[in-house]
Amino acid sequence: MAEDQDAGSSESSEESSEPSGSSEPRRYTPEEANALLPELIPALMRIREARQTVLAGGTVIRAAAPQNGGGEPGAAYWEALATLRREVTAMNERNIVLRDPETGLLDFPAIVEGQEAFLCWRLGEDRVAFWHGPETGFSGRRPLEPPPE
Repeated sequence: MAEDQDAGSSESSEESSEPSGSSEPRRYTPEEANALLPELIPALMRIREARQTVLAGGTVIRAAAPQNGGGEPGAAYWEALATLRREVTAMNERNIVLRDPETGLLDFPAIVEGQEAFLCWRLGEDRVAFWHGPETGFSGRRPLEPPPE
C-alpha cells in the first residue's frame, strides 16, 4: 500500500506501526496478517527459546555474577535478553500484540463487523482464521466469516 508509506522512509506499510499522516494505530486485514506469518513464525521461535534461556539461567546467573559477571552462562543469558528485547520491540513497532510467548499467541488489531477487534493466531495454526473483541480474549475467539482462502 503505497499510500501508507512515509515519503522519507523505506519501510513498507506492513513494517510501519501507523499509516503516514494519521494518528490511527496500524490495523490488519486477514490477508495482511497471513502474509506476515512466514516472518513471524521464526521470530516467535527465537522469542520462545530466548525466554526459556532467561528463565532457566536467571538463578545461575544471579549466583555467579558477583564472582565473574556470570561467565559463559551469563553471556547466553544476556544474549537471550537482547533477543527478547529485539524481537518483541519489532512486533510492537508493527502494532502486533504478543499475548503468550510460549504458545506463540499473537493478536493483530483489526476492524471486524464494523468494530475494533483483534485477529487472533498462534503457532501451529495454518492461517489467521479467528478474531475476538478487545474484552473477550482467546476464550472469545470466533471464526472469521467467510474463511480466507
